[in-house]
This record gives sequence, C-alpha cells and structure tokens, in this order.
Amino acid sequence: MSEFSRRVFLGGSLGAGAILALSSCGANSGTGAANSASPKAGGTLRIGALGQASGVVSDPFGLFANDSDMLIMSLVYDPLTVPGKSPNVVPRLASSWTSDPDQRNWTFTIADNAAFHDGSPVRPADVAWSLRTLGERTSWKVPVDLASIRPAGVNAVTMTTATPNSQLPLLMRLMTFTVKEGTTDRSNFNGSGPFRIEPGSYRDGNVALVRNDNWHGGMPLLDRIEVTRFDTTDAMSNAVLGGQIDLASNVGALAARSAAGRSELAVVRRPNDLSMPVAIRTSDGPFADPRVREAIRLGVDRGAMVEQVLSGYGSVANDILGTGDPTYADVGQRSRNIDRAKQLLAEARFDTTKSYPLLTKREAFNEVESAQLFAAQMKEIGLNLDVEVKDTADFYDNFWATPAAPLSTVTWATNDSVMFFASKVLNSGSTSNETAFKDPGFDAAYRNALAAPPDSPEYRDASTAMQQIQFDRGGYVLWGMADGIDIAHSRVQGLPDVGGWGRAQLEKSWIAS
Repeated sequence: MSEFSRRVFLGGSLGAGAILALSSCGANSGTGAANSASPKAGGTLRIGALGQASGVVSDPFGLFANDSDMLIMSLVYDPLTVPGKSPNVVPRLASSWTSDPDQRNWTFTIADNAAFHDGSPVRPADVAWSLRTLGERTSWKVPVDLASIRPAGVNAVTMTTATPNSQLPLLMRLMTFTVKEGTTDRSNFNGSGPFRIEPGSYRDGNVALVRNDNWHGGMPLLDRIEVTRFDTTDAMSNAVLGGQIDLASNVGALAARSAAGRSELAVVRRPNDLSMPVAIRTSDGPFADPRVREAIRLGVDRGAMVEQVLSGYGSVANDILGTGDPTYADVGQRSRNIDRAKQLLAEARFDTTKSYPLLTKREAFNEVESAQLFAAQMKEIGLNLDVEVKDTADFYDNFWATPAAPLSTVTWATNDSVMFFASKVLNSGSTSNETAFKDPGFDAAYRNALAAPPDSPEYRDASTAMQQIQFDRGGYVLWGMADGIDIAHSRVQGLPDVGGWGRAQLEKSWIAS
C-alpha cells in the first residue's frame, strides 16, 4: 500500500453536506487572524506545515503523507473543484459543471484564461489526460469510466459515471490536479495555480513560491510564500512562537495554549475540523462480530478523550462519519456503559485473556496519546490492547487496510458529508475501505442516495439509513471531533475560513503593516 493520508485523501472542508451546486459559485472570501484593515498586495508569508522527510512527494499525482506536500501542491496546481463553506464545493480550474437528468454524463467547463506557469493555455486535452492518468494510478480519485473522459469543444471535458452519481463534483474535489498532456517528468512543478515555484528553491519538501500574476482566478495578494517542512508539531510551534515563521498550519491544542497570552499572535480555531477515530476491521479477525464492536464503542469515555487528548479543543462525536452534513441524523448519543460492554463481550465469547495490537502513528497532534488513552479505557471492559507506534509511511505501506491492522487510529481533516465518506471508505466497492466493511444494506442505501436528487426526501431517507447502519454495526469509533488550530502572527490577515484543506486557499491572504 502506498503512502497515504486521510487528511489529504478526503480533501477536507467544513462542508454544507451533500447538496451540490451544478453551476458556478463565487469563491469564498477568507477571514483572517484579524480583519481590521483593507487588504493590500505585497509581502512574504512564511508558513510551516508538518511533514516527514521519508514521505516527501513532489509528483502532483502522488499520494501525500505530508501536510507540507499537499500545501505546496494546492498552491501550485489547480484541481477541478475545491472545498467551500456553503456550498461545500466551489469552482477552481472548472468554472462550472452540469449533468444530464440521469446524473451520469457530466460536463466540466474550464475557467477562462486558465494557463500553465510556462504561459501555455490549459486545454481540455490537458485536463482529460491528467484525469485519466491520475485515475489509472489511484482509481478512487477519479470515480468515472476513465475511457469516457474526453475533450468537448474548446473549453470543456466530458465524462460518464458507471451509475447515477449526483455527488461527482464533491468526490473529485481537491484531488484532480492538472498538468500538461503527456508530462512524464513532473519535477518542474508546471501548474496553473495561484503561485509558482521560485526556480532552484525546492529542497526536501521546503520551497519558495512567488505570485502568479496571470492566475485565472485573479492576481493573489501575497508576493511570496515560503513553505517550511517541520518533522513535529513541537518544532513548528516553537518556530511560530519564536518568530521564525508567520503561520503554523494545523499545529494543535498545545500550541494554542502557549500562544493564548501573546498579543502578537492569534489562535485561528476551526471548530469540528479533524477526526481521529479508531478503525476496526469488520470482515475478519478478532473484531468481526458486531457485538464486539458495539462493546468497544460502549467502552470508550468520549468526554475524557476530548478533554485529555484535545485539551477541550473539540466536541464529542457519535461513531457516524460526516458530522458536517445537514442530513446528519439524530440517532441518540451513545454513552459509556461498561457493564453492557462486558456483557456483549461475554455473549460473543470474546477471548479476553489475549492482548490485541492497536496500531497508531504520529500523523496528527496527540494521535499516539489518543491510542494510549483509548487502550487504558478498554482495560476497564476487559479488552487488553498493546499500542504499537509505526512510522507513518510504514503504516500506510505495510499495515493500513490489511488484516495486519485489525485495530488502528486514523485521521481526517474533515467533517464532510455522509456521502463523501460512503463513497471513499464505506461502500463495499471502495478500494480504500479501511475497515473492510461489507454490508448489503449499506450498499443499497448508498446506491439509492447516488440516484436521488441531492435535495430530496429520497436522498435524506437514504442518508439516514446509511448513518443508522454505521451506528449499529459499522467499523469506526468516532469518539470526538477536534478543532483545527493554526497559530498566526497578528499581521497575517485574510486567512481562509474553510476547514480542512480549504486552509490551503491562500490567494486572498495578505500581510498588514
């Protein structure tokens, strides 16, 4: 399994659920650390992002384990669509999109004046070739019949889905970076995004970017962005506290506490932004019995997890992925019940004399600590877990989504729609189904939702059915949602107010005097 990151994979946003616009929508205006003055052009933004040297990737068609790499790609390249706030999908390289009444045949129109950094125009042939090439490497990023992706006239691309799919603009959001047709050596970063590489500046995941004055979305305000890769959140926190960088991206609660009393710094808090659930393998292994999974979910003390792991910068969750969906169902909050958990383990004849591995890695702030606290809580129901800390790349290469990881922590910077998660990690046909969840009832509800108009009673009923199945017999223990936390110098303004990887949309950010 290649290196992989839930944070990047899902291309998170605060989202407004699965209700999509089928036509162009205006870009979101950002809010910053302080918006007390009129935006002005100029200046350099020094931004820090988390990344391991072993996981550095410079190919826009790669799988990104590093925040730093995804940040660079999002500034240099244009995907077709990006996260928005309301709606949760907005245009980028695609200025608009439409489908036929069956929601199978889609047309994406390329933005006027879109051009690569070398000055050549972005052609439909470039977009079609990029989508096909990306889909051949990573099928879940381009959920259409790859042979159907074709140029259509002078400024559009058409494609066809295997079944009705009302969610296609959402499902391809932030993943569909475009390069010139036939490009095999992509180390020169010739994108069409709002910033371009300063020649000779790229070193081991660190880079200087300069403004693309000819960007189709309008000239960015910043002259320059310097991206520095940090191995740990502690190192990044120290850098922003010490003034070496202006913005620490997704740095965590500990840094927020340290910065709280500093007048020159601002804590940018994105509520309900990051999840660190425990993923339980459902199809085989020690936890295949749904009674065992229910016992585990009843054994977790959610409030304690939020307070101790997230330092209170978060909220209790309820084991259903997609907390930002307007169709999110009220199925009743699951609470801790140790006696019932023990009873379920006994009914399932679960072997409590053995110890079981809980795999984790240092991918998100306090992820390892979350695994340790979770394991301590499980002891109270008679479940003995051995926490094993893996290198992030090793985890995704050798353990993720395999029987070797019957229990593991995962991270996503998103509280997206129910359908987004259903498509990527929950339906039985997904190649990234990390809990090996195979449920005919869920698959039927998923197909019903795809075929229904997004804003319809049929869609809401299908969404509710999927959520109830997740709650009853799914493979996730979503104990809480963490706030996304950036630390910014007070002169940094106009930061995006979209969560998850919406935070990479820095073209409207600016530096105050």
